[in-house]
Amino acid sequence: MRKKIPIRIYLFTLSLLFTCTIPAWSQDETEKTKAIIFHSDSLFWNAYNTCDIEKFTVFFSDDIEFYHDKGGVTNGNAAFAESFKKNLCNNPDFRLRREVVDGTVKVYPLAKDNKIYGAIISGEHVFYVTEKGKSEYLDGRANFTH
Repeated sequence: MRKKIPIRIYLFTLSLLFTCTIPAWSQDETEKTKAIIFHSDSLFWNAYNTCDIEKFTVFFSDDIEFYHDKGGVTNGNAAFAESFKKNLCNNPDFRLRREVVDGTVKVYPLAKDNKIYGAIISGEHVFYVTEKGKSEYLDGRANFTH
């Protein structure tokens, strides 16, 4: 009489076998991609927070489509930069500062034929307003996907 293997042991063995067959290079490439995306994201938001329009526009292609829940769509990098110049960065007595909500940001590498060609980053962030003569205050919290 043949002894039956309990389903939980069978499933555990299958999952262990599957995880051991994932190529190490793909995990390394995934981690490298995530590190690059996190680093680039921090550089962009530093430029944003300091109103360095010239620095933050280098992160986007000329055909950017920026969708904002309150401001609508902005098409093109030049229009995107001009919008920030006119709205967020035109008054030195008013600044908007973005801060990521810890633990919410995730990076999802995109791959085809085992080659990473891009990534999606998403999470939550908060915005603080600083006005001359006033204490900084929380303006809002939002989700983002890039």
